[in-house]
Amino acid sequence: MKILIADDEPLARERLTRLLKHIPDCTVLQPDAENGYDTLQLVQRLKPDILLLDIGLPGLDGLQVAAQLCAQNDAPAVIFCLAQHEYATQAFDLSATSYLLKPIYTEQLQTALVQAQYLTPLQLATLSRAPRTLGAARSHLSARTHKGIELIPLAQVTHCIADNKYVTLRHTEGETLLDESLKSLEEEFAEYFVRIHRNALVSRNHIERLQRTPSGHYQLHLRDVPEALSVSRRHVAGLRKLMEAL
Repeated sequence: MKILIADDEPLARERLTRLLKHIPDCTVLQPDAENGYDTLQLVQRLKPDILLLDIGLPGLDGLQVAAQLCAQNDAPAVIFCLAQHEYATQAFDLSATSYLLKPIYTEQLQTALVQAQYLTPLQLATLSRAPRTLGAARSHLSARTHKGIELIPLAQVTHCIADNKYVTLRHTEGETLLDESLKSLEEEFAEYFVRIHRNALVSRNHIERLQRTPSGHYQLHLRDVPEALSVSRRHVAGLRKLMEAL
C-alpha cells in the first residue's frame, strides 16, 4: 500500500512514519504534505492508495481537501486523523468513515489501514454538518453540485434567498443551491445572519446601508453585492437597531 501522510505537525508526521515501518506491505510516500494545497498536489502526483489526512490542516482543512478528492475518479481511500477535542467524533461514527484519534498507536493504525475506504459524497455531507468542536457552530456550509460536494466558507456568504424548498446561497465566489431551510440557517447562525424578509437572510458582516426609496419602501445594500435587497416593513425597526449596534 502506498500511503501519503498529510499533517501540519512535524512530530505527528514522524510518529506516523515510524509506526508504518512496523506494518508489513506499507510504503510511505515522500515528501509529506504540510497543508491542504500541498496535499491535493501530492495526491495528483504520487497517486497514493491511502491518505492519512489531518482534519485541521492549514490553507484547506481536511474536509475541504476531502471534498475536492471526492469529485475525482482516482482518489485514494481516506483515513482522517483527529484529536478528541478537535471534532465531534460521533459524526465520524455516524457516517462510518475511517478515522483515528490522536495519539495513534500501531494496532489502531493497522486496523484502520485494513478497513480504509473511499469517502462518499453522503459521508462528506454528514461530516461537514457536524460542529468542529462539540457545541461549536459550523464554519462551512455544504452543498451538492455538479462538481460533487462543495464546502462554502461561512465568511464568504453575503445573503440567502429562499425559493420553494431550496435556498440560494449567494457568496463572493458566485451562488450555490443549498438543501437546507432558511429557518434552520437562521436558528443555527443567529449571530451571523439577520432576517430582512420572509424569504431572505443577510450576513451582518456585509451590511453597508439601509435606504428608503421615493415610494416609501426600504432597500438594504450589501458589500460585494451589486443589487439592493428588499426589506419588509416588519423587519425595518430591528434592522435599524442592529445597524446602530454595528
